[in-house]
Amino acid sequence: MFRRVSLAAALVLFACSTAAEAQKQTVGAPPEASNMKLVGTSDLQARSAYQPTIHHQGDRWIAYIGHHGGTDDVPAPVNPMTGKAESNGTSIVDVTDPARPKYLRHLPGQEGKYESGGAQMVRICDGKGLSKGDPNAVYMLRTFGSEAHEIWNVTDPASPVLIARIGGLKDTHKSWWECDTGIAYLVSGAPDWRTRRMTQIYDLSDPAHPQKIRDFGLPGQEPGSTGAVPTELHGPISTGPDGNRVYFGYGTNKGGILQIVDRDKLLNGAKEPTPDNLRYPEISRLPMSAFNGAHTTFPMLDMPIAEFAEDKDGKTRDIVMIVDEAILNECGEARQMVWFADVTTETRPTMISSYTVPEASGQFCQRGGRFGSHSSNESMAPVYYKKMAFIAFFNAGVRALDIRDPYHPKEVGYFIPSITSATDKRCIPIEGGERCKVAIQTNNVETDDRGYIYIVDRANTGLHILELTGPARAVAGLPKG
Repeated sequence: MFRRVSLAAALVLFACSTAAEAQKQTVGAPPEASNMKLVGTSDLQARSAYQPTIHHQGDRWIAYIGHHGGTDDVPAPVNPMTGKAESNGTSIVDVTDPARPKYLRHLPGQEGKYESGGAQMVRICDGKGLSKGDPNAVYMLRTFGSEAHEIWNVTDPASPVLIARIGGLKDTHKSWWECDTGIAYLVSGAPDWRTRRMTQIYDLSDPAHPQKIRDFGLPGQEPGSTGAVPTELHGPISTGPDGNRVYFGYGTNKGGILQIVDRDKLLNGAKEPTPDNLRYPEISRLPMSAFNGAHTTFPMLDMPIAEFAEDKDGKTRDIVMIVDEAILNECGEARQMVWFADVTTETRPTMISSYTVPEASGQFCQRGGRFGSHSSNESMAPVYYKKMAFIAFFNAGVRALDIRDPYHPKEVGYFIPSITSATDKRCIPIEGGERCKVAIQTNNVETDDRGYIYIVDRANTGLHILELTGPARAVAGLPKG
């Protein structure tokens, strides 16, 4: 019998069939790569992944990987090690042999989907570097969804033990932990503050007994203030007591701010969150375009600039690499990119260069999902620091940049993983329904001291462990592969 189908329904059917066909055509296709190659993979139990942190633990290398919440289709994936459905949390993977990663443990997080659950963030410190920690222990700081920060003893990474919890929050995100002092800059949502995310500073030198130091944010975010609320915090990076600076990034994909803060004044100044007390430790700010945010603010201080080697002054420069985050699918916003700021004169920071993947090089706006930058590696290990940066670029994979001249950053390699049967769809609204496509969403990236590069996927495609090949190895000073 002939059945009449409305135009709207036909559009929905067409969109779904197009997405299914795209997946059928692409699953199993080889990865796209230049000067980077795949070493090993882990499917991470098909969980949406955020922050990877790689830690040299005794004679092993362990990857701790934070996860977003579940999806509408699979709110709590089954853990094949337990046979139980578990809310996304933290994956712990032995990557000592990067060609054969061994999944050790999944530690469930907060129930919830997407940004509302999981345990996105993870940092690791050795007890021997903490003045009141167990010198034989290893500790993990992680978020628990939007409601808490947790500290775990992960000396045996297959059997973590919860030792402390900082709860009662309305949000969390990308925190920083100084492993030589124990000072932690926790991205939190304090219930009485006017913003979703600000900073709570804790002394975690005794991980089992967190001691709060203060709350911090931009004037206008504090309790009792009035008027417009400044853009929320995304995350800080500290240079510790030697560098005496903390670089805060505010905003995600618009209205970004790089804030440079005197660490000593921040920790030892008056603690009450008045406007004057919040302004006291600030050295300067660099406002960004209304089109761009500040997801990651990565300091690279005292960089020698070869072009300036013969100049009387300015042979070295203090640089901060700022990475925005794309948040809308199929280029539904301004391009999110990588920016380099010269902060040598701290009171007058200035942008000096930028980088983006050329859209036409892969027709990325048509591939589905997000296209644009998200994050960089954050390891300051000598193998890559001040020489190369690795940028997670969603459906354009990971990009390897030569940053030895930060005035002229240059791409020297890339890797876009293949989608798998686990790769989740990404949709946009269209008239009469939605259009969905299956695409890689390289979300975050980190490196280890051996030179391996670890990328994780937001769309459930897992962990890929990479290494440089060809001319890219020479940029980092690595031996020929």
